[in-house]
Order: sequence, then structure tokens, then C-alpha cells
Amino acid sequence: MFSFTFSFSPIVFALFLIPFSMFSASTVDGFSIKEATVEYIQIAFHNHKLTSRQLVEFYLEQIESLNPLLHGVIEVNPDALEEADRADEERKSNSRQEPMFGLHGIPILLKDNIATKDKLNTTAGSFALLGSVVPRDAGVVAKLRKAGAVILGKASLTEWANFRSYGSPDGWCARSGQGKNPYVLSADPCGSSSGSAISVAANMATVSLGTETDGSIICPSSYNAVVGVKPTVGLTSRAGVVPISPRQDTVGPICRTVADAVYVLDAIVGFDPYDPTTNKSSKYIPSGGYKQFLRTNGLQGKRLGIVRKPFFDFSSESVLPRAFENHFNTLRREGAILVDNLTIANIDEILSLGASSEETAMLAEFKLALNAYLKELVTSPVRSLADIIAFNNKFSKLEMTKEYGQDIFLKAEATSGIGHAEKKALSNLKKLTLRGFKKMMKKYKLDAMIAPGPDASSVLAIGGFPGISVPAAYDSKGIPVGICFGGLKGSEPKLIEIAYGFEQATKVRKVPEFLP
Repeated sequence: MFSFTFSFSPIVFALFLIPFSMFSASTVDGFSIKEATVEYIQIAFHNHKLTSRQLVEFYLEQIESLNPLLHGVIEVNPDALEEADRADEERKSNSRQEPMFGLHGIPILLKDNIATKDKLNTTAGSFALLGSVVPRDAGVVAKLRKAGAVILGKASLTEWANFRSYGSPDGWCARSGQGKNPYVLSADPCGSSSGSAISVAANMATVSLGTETDGSIICPSSYNAVVGVKPTVGLTSRAGVVPISPRQDTVGPICRTVADAVYVLDAIVGFDPYDPTTNKSSKYIPSGGYKQFLRTNGLQGKRLGIVRKPFFDFSSESVLPRAFENHFNTLRREGAILVDNLTIANIDEILSLGASSEETAMLAEFKLALNAYLKELVTSPVRSLADIIAFNNKFSKLEMTKEYGQDIFLKAEATSGIGHAEKKALSNLKKLTLRGFKKMMKKYKLDAMIAPGPDASSVLAIGGFPGISVPAAYDSKGIPVGICFGGLKGSEPKLIEIAYGFEQATKVRKVPEFLP
């Protein structure tokens, strides 16, 4: 859970080294930028109280001040101010008819496994891909540009989306070092979308994008007190994203509020010819988009399932049981119907990643998908997983190969396609989903299942199901914990109503204090 990279004294000393600009005025013409939501930023734009340039300048200053401590950003876009100026000009000339509270002129950080065809690198945090050239923007990036968003830079991540080795700590990558949780610096920031969550939590960006294969949006969102949306697989394009498993990979928003996450989701969903799965999943997108489900009374009548074991088995000294019981009472008070003490068939097998069906399938899928991604690059120092393994061995000091290893890479390289073992594993995953989560949801006519933080991520991952994490509590050390609402495929409208209703009724999130 914790990564005691520094002792107490160096952390305290590091805090005194943070430039005073971190605490300096973040107000422009009476408008406070820090913690500002997309909605209020757009109102400020409209009322000529703020420009995109001023907004980008603020975040660039924040990154300069905080990133040496937090390591949430790998690199900033050298064209970010130019993109901001373009957005300001378009707004001035009324050449863009953007929907209210859209992303036009809004700075966004992208996890460094999401390709951009610009001056930014796309490396999954590894020096092995530094200098590689992608053929085009990732599908979600193309949609963000169409919406007028400003690409602020690339967020750090657990290297190779936490699929290189079992030994590397969450939030570490060779290019940016160890990411730090802004609430408690010695605490786990979780992975793999750690930098996306760290940066938004610490106000180094308005909004961000992460990716998830199993827990990589939900977990860092939970641990950094931000909102993370893991969409139904295929609802957002994975084209141009350094892959792990096309069967489980998804791209989603990480933001400070549910509303902000929904505005980002509206911008990035939909069909992409480079990702065939989006064709099938696009049927789930509601007419009028997702912002219509931001309803304060969204919990009214919703049936929510509670799986006590193993999800709510807290230690006896934990402060979390009382916090979640209070939340259950709040959910009931807001009109939700709680169905308690449910069980998911074979839950222990689902939650066991090591030597499981999920791992067996993913190892083979990863090698096939990554090799295909690498071969499509315009230029690249590496063209296969075998090349990356050789790179890590050759530059072991740079990539800390001796310290952290690359055992997952080696196991994946040893696979040879989707053979008998992989087919058996995939069949078992389908059975686990049908007989477990899906059966429970349908039997009790649930709109969502409740779980603390990332505890249910594997349940959602193996079925391609969506989930939303919302800040819920802080443990005795001040480390954030989220509450996750998970549902069946295409249930984003209900999950948004539930998550937004919960957020508005509780307002748990507070700004980080950089505790040691």
C-alpha cells in the first residue's frame, strides 16, 4: 500500500523547496482558476473574465512548481500556448459553435500511452519508445482536437501500463521517475494512470485522460481523490493507444468532478474506423450525450447492490467502515434502494490475478497487440516485444531492469498466439462473468454494484463493464479512498446519475495537503 521512498525529513525539506508560486494568486480578473470546473471556466470564457492562454499559463506554472516533487507529468506540449491562442481567436470571432460546457479551450493532459501526432512523444513511460513517430493521433485525441481542447502534455504512468514486471512500484516509469500521491507523499499513488490522477488532483491540469485494462483508472482515481470513469470497452476508441489487451483496454476521463468527467466522456466517445469495436459499442451512446444525466436526484429509485465479502472486509482499527455505513445511509436518504449482503459466484477466482485465466489470456494478447502497434509506427527504435526486452537488458541502468525486472515481458514473449491454454482461459473468463457479476446484477435487478475504490476492478475488467470512482473518504493517515459504482455494458447513463447524485450529496473531495 505504501512506498517509503523518502524518509520524513527529506519530504518536509522538499516541501520547503517548492516555489512560492504554488501558493501564489491563481486569480484572473476576479476569477479563481485553482479547482475551477469546466463549467465555470466556460462561463468565465463567455464573460471575458479568462482566456485559454491565461489558463494554460497557470497550469504550466503549476507544473513547473509541483512536478519536481510529484512527477505527474512527463512532458508539456511546446505548442500548448499556440493552441490556447487559437482557441481564444476562435471564441473571439465566434467561428466555433461549441455546446455549452464543452472542452473548447480547455487544457487536457493525456496518459503517455495515448498517441499524439505532434511534438510530444508517446512512450508508455519507457526510453525504448523515445523518438518513435506515430502514424496519426489516437482516436480519442482526434476527437479532443475536434472539440477544441488544448493538449497540455503527457502524464506519467506506471511504465508500460504496469505490465512490465511484478516488481515495479505503482507510479514509477523510467522517463519521469516515481510519481507521488499529493495527499500523502509516501502513499501509493496507484497505477497505471497515476500521473493523470496526480496531476488533476494537484491542479496541474483541468482534466485528463487515463486508460484501464484492470483497475488503472479506478485505482489511481480512488487513491488521489478524483473522479475516474472506466467506460464500457469499445465506447471510446483504443486506436493509437499502446495496448495490453484489446479485449479489456478502455480509455476514460480522470477529473476533479463527475460533471467534468462527463464533459470529457461526451467529447471522446463514438465510432472510429481504426477501432472496429467502437462500431458495436456505439449503440450504447444516448441521443443528446451523457451530460443530460447529471441530475442531483439521480439516486432516486436506483437499486444498488452491496457485496460485503470480500469488498468491505476492513481491518478492525480502520475508520472506513463507519464512513461507508454513513454513505449507505446517505444513499438511502437520497432515494436509492440498497440490496445488501450479496455474493458474486467464484469471486475469489476472479480476484486472483496470479496464474489466473485473466493473466493467461492477457499475456498472449499483449504480445500480439503490442507487436502490431510497434510495426505500425512510422519510425521506432523497437519493433517488437523482443526488441524491448533486449533494450531493457542493454540499458538496464536507465530502465532499472535489475531492480524491477521485466518478468511479465518475458512471460508474454514466451507465448505463441491464442492456443489451447488461452482459449480455455478466455472461455473460463466468459463463464466467470456470466455466472458471477452478470447473474447477480440481473437476478436482483440492480442498476449498479457498490465497492470501495478499486476492489471490484477485476470483476468489471474481465467483462468489459463500466465503472465510476468518486471520492468517498480518507483513512486515518489522510490517504483518500473512493467509492466505485459498477454496472453492465452500456449502463453509463445510470452510473452517471448515481455517481453525480452521490457526489452532490456528500462533497467529500478536498484539496491535497502534501502530507509526508
